[in-house]
Amino acid sequence: MSSDELARVGALLRQAESTDNPHEADAFLTAAQRIATARSIDLAVARAHTRRGRNAVPVMRQIHLGEPGTRGLSTYVLLFVAIARANDVRVDAAHDSSWVVAFGFATDINTTRLLYTSLVQQMVRASAAYLRSGQHRRATPPVAGVTARIRFQEAFAARVGDRLRRARDDARGDALARAMDSATGTAIALRSKNIAVRDFHREHSAATGTWRGGRRRGPDAPHATAAGDRAGRTARLGTDPELGTPPPGLPS
Repeated sequence: MSSDELARVGALLRQAESTDNPHEADAFLTAAQRIATARSIDLAVARAHTRRGRNAVPVMRQIHLGEPGTRGLSTYVLLFVAIARANDVRVDAAHDSSWVVAFGFATDINTTRLLYTSLVQQMVRASAAYLRSGQHRRATPPVAGVTARIRFQEAFAARVGDRLRRARDDARGDALARAMDSATGTAIALRSKNIAVRDFHREHSAATGTWRGGRRRGPDAPHATAAGDRAGRTARLGTDPELGTPPPGLPS
């Protein structure tokens, strides 16, 4: 994104952080994703129609999520992947979930990282607050804190991903409607972009198997899952992607 566009998104993030109204927070999150999607569409169309645009190619970036052996890093991967999918980014994950490799156009990876940096901190804070409430111990049956935290964060990631995908789909629908006579060209440009990312991923991915971190292990915790889903519904974006770093994984 340009500096003006980043400033626009930053203004939305500050509004999201300052409101206590979950409906307003949701609106700001949706608006931020729609801006990112609209910019991504504009770039896809430019790449399809200009000689200069055709020189733009996907890139790959390795992103550190946490220290190897830290509990619960799989939920960080799930959150990153959920955000990435809403922004046309493909992801390979380390077997220990300590890092990921993102494949896509630079502006989409930047958007994904911006959203992740804010949302992972919210996820960890919300799950910590849930554990402090002791509700997981009063549930039937009661569950261990680590299990409750993981189930909470899995549900948070899934709900956030759903919200971002809906915002993306709405933004794309609006873009196609505005394009009118050129709607077919816009759709083709988006399809070409997806193919370019897919082919780039196939060519450059060093993955040698299937990431197993997303496979559920241990008991269910319905109460924690429901609480994580609620937190994901009202998650806000932070004020600035440069503020702080993602927190460590789950405590022992």
